[in-house]
Amino acid sequence: MLKVKMHISGKVRACAAVLAVALLGLAAFAATAAAAPASFWGVVPQAVPTEEQLQRLHRGGVASVRIPLGWAGLQPKRNGAVDWSSVDLIVERAALTGVEVLPFITGAPTWAVPQASVPGTGNAAKAPAHLPASGQAATAWKSFLEQAVLRYGPAGTFWATHPALSERAIRNWQIWNEENFKYFVARPDPAEYGKLVKLSYAAIKSVDPGAKVVLGGMFSRPKGAQKKSANRSSPNYFANYFLEQMYKRNPGIKAKFNGVALHPYTGRYQELTPEIEEIRAVLTANHDAGKGLWITELGWSSQTPTSANIFAKGESGQATQLKGAFTLLASKLAKWRLQRVYWFSIDDVAGACNFCNGSGLFGEGFVPKKSWYAYVKFVGGTP
Repeated sequence: MLKVKMHISGKVRACAAVLAVALLGLAAFAATAAAAPASFWGVVPQAVPTEEQLQRLHRGGVASVRIPLGWAGLQPKRNGAVDWSSVDLIVERAALTGVEVLPFITGAPTWAVPQASVPGTGNAAKAPAHLPASGQAATAWKSFLEQAVLRYGPAGTFWATHPALSERAIRNWQIWNEENFKYFVARPDPAEYGKLVKLSYAAIKSVDPGAKVVLGGMFSRPKGAQKKSANRSSPNYFANYFLEQMYKRNPGIKAKFNGVALHPYTGRYQELTPEIEEIRAVLTANHDAGKGLWITELGWSSQTPTSANIFAKGESGQATQLKGAFTLLASKLAKWRLQRVYWFSIDDVAGACNFCNGSGLFGEGFVPKKSWYAYVKFVGGTP
């Protein structure tokens, strides 16, 4: 009996020790997440979230949502008025629930920029033939940006016409989306993108001198891209090479933006490090290492794993990847000068991409997945 008692006592002591270590680990885990700046943890919706959904997201620790301002849809007619109603809706809901909005301005109406077939797709997919960086397209683009800032920036017309809302002026503006990837501009061109950044910076700052301009989220390594090649068979660029060429071919560009953004989609979170450090190396080489890095899309799918889709991990695997990625990113907060991390996505939408119908933290009917609980636990929210 004594031996049994000693055995039980030993197990209790061992369990207590394990529990103590686990609690210390959780405390360190929570402290690391808490060390992130305000508005650090965000999400990207694929559909317009309801006010109730945004309330739940905010309770869960979501501080920011990243939304598109698609120029083509908002101003479909040349010289026509911009229809801001769809943007107003989400900005209002975000303000009511205490969530910040990060807009990315992208796309171009056909009256400004013609459409072209995406190389390698036949005529199955279309994208702007080029960026609105010169001529009448550039003038119209600048006007569109100025109107956006006048509406949603400090003391903007949106806030004036919604006096019951607490003003949550938009101060950060992201220019384009995955500008190194053929599905967002048929022929990516780092020199042309640098021109777009310069004119966008001038337009935004003319209205709000305190605003920040962030580069569009570059897809780290799109399929078919090569790091460096004079004769590339694909129009896609690796993000680090695209950024390198943007600096090289646009003198003075580093004074015309405040942050760099990346979409480091990988098969598993352990592969994030080299893709992020490639970008930081380009910044350092261009004497711009002080720039912050925004991860404006990151995610995996809860779809059943298959050899054809490296992003599909199953529901448990999706949660595992989220936890691993968030832990890594939080631990590198200072080294990588991370400013934001946005999970893609809130919800599942079929057909938008090869993993979009499983990328959500919530499934059909806004039913939470294991990844939502992992997100909340990490950032210290309430599910």
